[in-house]
Amino acid sequence: MGISRGAVTGEYAGDRMDDLRVALDAADRAAELALAHHAAGVTATPKADGSPVTEADRAVERLLRETLSAARPGDAYLGEEFGASGGSDRVWILDPIDGTGYFSRGDPNWRIQIALDVRGTTEVAVVVAPALRRCWWAARGGGAFESAWPRDDSARRLAVSTTATFADAVFDALDDASRARFPPAAACTPVSPLPLVELVRGEIDAFLAERYHTWDHAPWILLVEEAGGRFTDRTGGHASDRGGGLYSNAALHDQLRTALHYP
Repeated sequence: MGISRGAVTGEYAGDRMDDLRVALDAADRAAELALAHHAAGVTATPKADGSPVTEADRAVERLLRETLSAARPGDAYLGEEFGASGGSDRVWILDPIDGTGYFSRGDPNWRIQIALDVRGTTEVAVVVAPALRRCWWAARGGGAFESAWPRDDSARRLAVSTTATFADAVFDALDDASRARFPPAAACTPVSPLPLVELVRGEIDAFLAERYHTWDHAPWILLVEEAGGRFTDRTGGHASDRGGGLYSNAALHDQLRTALHYP
């Protein structure tokens, strides 16, 4: 199924609309393959860095590279399982299964994540959670959207919250030490497997994630920004390859940076 035209007509233009369609189509094919592995069951083994991997991770990344290469010959790639390849200034950033631990346990809270970086700027983001039957996507300047998966006419535009005070805010973080850094006036939500989904839906107001790799963050930075939020990496910029950072709505971001002495 193609992208819902009712959701995006007039929102995206030219090449980025085409790139978004390519990414969505690739994600759909990868989602079907990943679901088949998920249903059959897989065993995770540790990589050199201790993180888990399954044959499904590798198979899905191979399919993503093949599908994207057919549509965009000459583009470069950076993937979790097979690293960097190509020399183009157009780089597809791939996380074939984000949440491999969930995946290998049969838990539905895993995702396929795709981002397109053009000359150092993320222009397209697609995240699919096939076992949850949900999809999120964005193109720079065109907004962020969520729909059912497979996609239908249920797509809606996403917007972060407008909460402007710590007393009314709800925050989340990767670990207890990070949660303890938030201002005491704010509440912390119970740990969620999908905190950035909650942020772009406006259900929480900030998320502190100071770990992981560019493929974990690149699509979400664009989704958050296109939903009206902001991101600051650990060096004070907004790059996806600095080990994460602070995501929040726009109203609280500068206040949080001051309160956290961030970065």
